[in-house]
Amino acid sequence: MEVQGEVDGSGVPLAVLLKRELCNQKVERPDMLFGEASKSKKGEDFTFLLPKCSRRPGQAQADGEDAGGAGDDDTISVFAIFDGHNGSAAAIYTRENLLNNVLAAIPPNLTSEEWTTALPRALVAGFVKTDKEFQTKAARSGTTVTFVIIDGWVVTVASVGDSRCILESAEGSVYFLSADHRLDTNEEEVERVTASGGDVGRINIAGGAGIGPLRCWPGGLCLSRSIGDIDVGEFIVPVPHVKQVKLSNAGGRLVIASDGVWDALRFQEALNYTRGLPAEAAASRIVKESVSSKGLRDDTTCIVVDILPPEKLSPPLKKHGKGGIKALFRRRPSDELTEDQMDRGCLEPDVVEEIYEEGSAMLAQRLKINYPTGNMFKLHDCAVCQLVMKPGEGISVHGSIPRNSRVDPWGGPFLCSSCQLKKEAMEGKQHLTRGAGSLFEETTRRP
Repeated sequence: MEVQGEVDGSGVPLAVLLKRELCNQKVERPDMLFGEASKSKKGEDFTFLLPKCSRRPGQAQADGEDAGGAGDDDTISVFAIFDGHNGSAAAIYTRENLLNNVLAAIPPNLTSEEWTTALPRALVAGFVKTDKEFQTKAARSGTTVTFVIIDGWVVTVASVGDSRCILESAEGSVYFLSADHRLDTNEEEVERVTASGGDVGRINIAGGAGIGPLRCWPGGLCLSRSIGDIDVGEFIVPVPHVKQVKLSNAGGRLVIASDGVWDALRFQEALNYTRGLPAEAAASRIVKESVSSKGLRDDTTCIVVDILPPEKLSPPLKKHGKGGIKALFRRRPSDELTEDQMDRGCLEPDVVEEIYEEGSAMLAQRLKINYPTGNMFKLHDCAVCQLVMKPGEGISVHGSIPRNSRVDPWGGPFLCSSCQLKKEAMEGKQHLTRGAGSLFEETTRRP
């Protein structure tokens, strides 16, 4: 007898819901293959490759070390490129500290779904905290960051600067998962920088027409967002663009690369060069073609990550050929699937679902409470640096200061006084000068 019950008024048969739930439980985590390649000119590009690490802060190790015995359901994968400028200090510092700062911003004991929901906000906090702490090093370098976290079939990308991440799905559709923060190409960022106190323009020689790309002055930086660059101005913000998508269990291929690649190759060209190649060979081919096209004008770095169906559903690598990346991720024909796999009917169509996207530079917008459960926040901790505060000490990210001794949970999240100063400086509400213990100084360092 067929059961035709309704759940929450949806009218969906109970038997269908139970089958969907059973199907969801049986979906396995993807297999992952990855590779990197680089050609160095200035030695300021750095990568981070961590195919398996714990979700808990303090247990993440770089360069492929194991996740300390954590089960598969409690692990994530992290891949990142840090493209430094004016030295390598910012890139190295960010590589060593950013992941733990992000993980520390997520409360413990969340379900996997809550953890994924909290991740975009934690990425914002982690980026800003890393930038704030790097300012104490009195180093004038900066770095772009393209930071990719893979949790099962969910891919989350946080980016500042002009390194980029693209995704090609199993069906061959291309998705842009990062933002370009070059002043030349982003009018909204030009307006934000000038409104916050910066000047934007081209290099002007002897009163003639401006030459070269748009730059922010003081400093002459071509980017509107980065980590570091403390001598340019706080309006060059570390607040990342974040995009989160869910792949079907047919998988996809990620290409993460510094601007040395994207200045030489169009997106489709880069993908075309990877046809039929496994991840490591694909990364090497992209770098080789980039250098061949424009010469080695800049550090040129690429990471390729293949997110594959579980091994039993994956075609063998030796069959890759003219079909290119579609062949790499194509599901096997029905006559190659087991009877049990066909009966389950659990394979999803080759689509990519957008879960979240936000690029605002305003902390009040990026840290606001808009998630379904309040236990996803550390109420008495600073939302950026995680400093534990007494009730009533926190300053609302929206600018109001609680006057009673008890923190109002609807007024937060809250910042400590130091992070509040940084928030105001990034928004142009006050200018911080580097002196004894201050945050930055204004100089012109780039021609």
